[in-house]
Amino acid sequence: MPDCTVVVISYNDAARLPRAVRSVLGQSLRDLEVIVVDDASTDGTPEVAARLMERDRRVRYLRRPVNSGGCGAPRNYGIDAADSPYVMFLDSDDELPRHACKSLLTEIERTGADFVSGQISRLFEPSGRLKPYYPSLFARRRVVAGIRREPELFLDCFSTNKLYDVRLLRDRLVRFPEDVLYEDHVFAAELYAVSRRFAIVPWVVYHWHRAPANDSISQRVGDLDNVRQRVLAARLSDDVLWERGAGDLVPHRQHRFLRQDLRVYLNPLPARDLVWVKEFASLVRPYLEEIPGWVLDGMEPLDRVCCQLILDDRTEELRVAAASLNGARSAPRAAVQLDGRTYWGTSVSPGMDITKLHLAELPFSESRLRHEVSEICSDISSGGERVRMVVRTYDPFGALPLDWTAFLQLGTEKIPIKPEPSGEGGYVSEVTFTPTGKCAPRIGFTRTSDGHTTTDRLIADPRTEPIELAGCAVTVEGYAAYLCVRPGARPFLWRAGRALIRRLNTPENKLRAYKLLIKVLPPRRNLALFESDVGKGCDGSPRAIYEELRRRELPIDVVWSVARGRKNFPPGARLVRRGSWAYIWTMARAGIWVDSHGFPLDYPKPRGTRYLQTWHGQGIKSIGFDAPDLRTDFDQPRAQWRAAVARWDALVSPSAEFSRLFLPANGYTGKVYRYGTPRCDALVRGEAAGDVRERLEIPRGRKILLYAPTYRDRAKGGGRSVRVDLELLAAELAGEWVVVLRTHPVERYGPPEHLRHFVRDAGSYPEINDLMLASDALLTDYSSLMCDYAITGKPMVFFIDDWDDYRLSERGVYHDLPAIAPGPCVTTTEELVAVIRRLPEAHAAFAGRYAAFRALWCADERGDAAARIVADFFP
Repeated sequence: MPDCTVVVISYNDAARLPRAVRSVLGQSLRDLEVIVVDDASTDGTPEVAARLMERDRRVRYLRRPVNSGGCGAPRNYGIDAADSPYVMFLDSDDELPRHACKSLLTEIERTGADFVSGQISRLFEPSGRLKPYYPSLFARRRVVAGIRREPELFLDCFSTNKLYDVRLLRDRLVRFPEDVLYEDHVFAAELYAVSRRFAIVPWVVYHWHRAPANDSISQRVGDLDNVRQRVLAARLSDDVLWERGAGDLVPHRQHRFLRQDLRVYLNPLPARDLVWVKEFASLVRPYLEEIPGWVLDGMEPLDRVCCQLILDDRTEELRVAAASLNGARSAPRAAVQLDGRTYWGTSVSPGMDITKLHLAELPFSESRLRHEVSEICSDISSGGERVRMVVRTYDPFGALPLDWTAFLQLGTEKIPIKPEPSGEGGYVSEVTFTPTGKCAPRIGFTRTSDGHTTTDRLIADPRTEPIELAGCAVTVEGYAAYLCVRPGARPFLWRAGRALIRRLNTPENKLRAYKLLIKVLPPRRNLALFESDVGKGCDGSPRAIYEELRRRELPIDVVWSVARGRKNFPPGARLVRRGSWAYIWTMARAGIWVDSHGFPLDYPKPRGTRYLQTWHGQGIKSIGFDAPDLRTDFDQPRAQWRAAVARWDALVSPSAEFSRLFLPANGYTGKVYRYGTPRCDALVRGEAAGDVRERLEIPRGRKILLYAPTYRDRAKGGGRSVRVDLELLAAELAGEWVVVLRTHPVERYGPPEHLRHFVRDAGSYPEINDLMLASDALLTDYSSLMCDYAITGKPMVFFIDDWDDYRLSERGVYHDLPAIAPGPCVTTTEELVAVIRRLPEAHAAFAGRYAAFRALWCADERGDAAARIVADFFP
């Protein structure tokens, strides 16, 4: 008896069947059988199956005499024929990852579960990109004692990402319905109803191929019969729950229909004609009418609006609302604000309530306008090289002030326009422009009183034909039908030239050229290359030293390294793009290097060049050879960092504690400046470079909570450092506080739109000192910012819900933060809210610790670090 049976169902798919079977035969679990169930194919499937059986005795072939028209009957065939205690299902156009069977078998034997479910990933052809399906459902490994414990798992209604105990299916008569499409929805409902316990694993166990030309059932969403079948499957799923004594679960199953099944049709709905939309609504409406109101009320606001519009048979408005479900979520044409609530459209009803989105409370720069392209064509008067369009602008939330100017934005280019009142509460603009390069056209309004600007993309009819121009095309893309400019086909010589440049413009070639330059050219003593945070800005200690050089008018020619697309450099500063040939030349010629993080590691310092390393923070986190990326046994990274540190001629040390930790952790033995931190001079003196409240549009009277979490080494760029529940924080504190979110530069996180009334994204704010000086308190975790912030003497709160993981298996620390923290340490957002509400008392209670913390990290901060370093280091 094999350990596992994999049932592969197929119909007229002879070309892809071998790939699916090979993915099973190549499993790390060798003791298994493959049952190919042919649903009466009319192509070469029998011959292909015969060859597969000849090559491997583990393959069996069963053929149904008549095609069933679905997947239920062939899968039932497979259940009846299985010879092993466990069974899986595979479609002939999909694949199993190599360890799927073995890992699921191990889990079901370990847990004794009725079945085990794992992550399913959509594999998009031909790019090969994998995208997990509802990854939050599979985020952790666990055993669930029945679906009532986690009813959200109804979202996982696939039959192919599970390993089943055959006895469960046979003894409890769990079968696939054979007279309906989407049979797996009904099967899953029954499976959950009868299962006493099942296991969840977080790894991928199924690759669901998504081919552009695939005619699978799940991709025929434009077929109205497909809609009928999905609604029928939903009804049958509800019925089977009632029959199995699980009627209390029906609302949860219905929530799955609203959240997933309905969205399959709503997403592309804006591109459908009104006849299709009306027929679709008529098919779905009877089922929606049966769903309890409290289930509908639990949906996200825009999904609820779409359901209400279906119920009210308002098809044109439904198309507009459906276009707002994805991506940037375009604004409505109109909205009503009444008694503190906001409603989509012109009617006030509970089903149209979108207050939760807070669209009417956004600051002006985040406010939402709607720009619809009503007419668009090539401009004949320009010989067809320009585009002419008429745009209708809607201001549903009354964001526009009386004084404004408007423009069309094409990439970095801004073209002034003059919208005229439409007579319907909006504006009409006639715009003519010449497309240049790849861009997403936007219309923007600038408030003349303070210069703040808000922009939104242009929405067009999804069926708009592309406008072909010389070198580019104006098209409509995405479900929301945004207008886009895309480059056309380039001439052969242009493409050949670009290919040649790419071959020459490699890091290896640049390093070779650099090493040659430093051998033949002496460095210029008065040329200095400055870099802050690998070119991401002009801030920190390098900026403070630069300003001191300018104040003293020293004859030093400073060039700033700037990463691609970065701004906020001082007027008149010479810039060179990091990594470019000009950057390589400047590195080779500069007699002075000043940097806060590290110039490219492989580049040796030219003979005669002096390197000042300012570093960028101090604190409790492990660093250098103690940090995760260097404390391993791999020699090359450690040798590379050792050589990079050896380039330093002088190091800025903010404190004795920094020197005690940093110097041995990095193997540095050179000159050390113990004058404090140049970038903290402004904090000591209380000098702000700009008005944070005005720039971030923070209302007067609101207190500012600066939230500055550090990154997690195992999830850089994933946004996981933002661990506070910002939604709960907004619900509790939005009337009194504003959160200014300053994530670490390596993070990729933007606050959701519905929180931007409360959260200001300051990840790219040019000067962190200004944020600290403007704030009323700091919320952080393990960030080195805590040491700088202590200079201000203002309250600090520490959110350390992952403290044990961070110190033991993530980054590692030198100090026990809960023991030395100059403020309360909390592990839940509820605790954080309670601390914020009694912040003055909490801060006073930590006065002794605060003083000790400042003595440890800030004793050398006197406000003159930049001046003393410049006087000593620069000639």
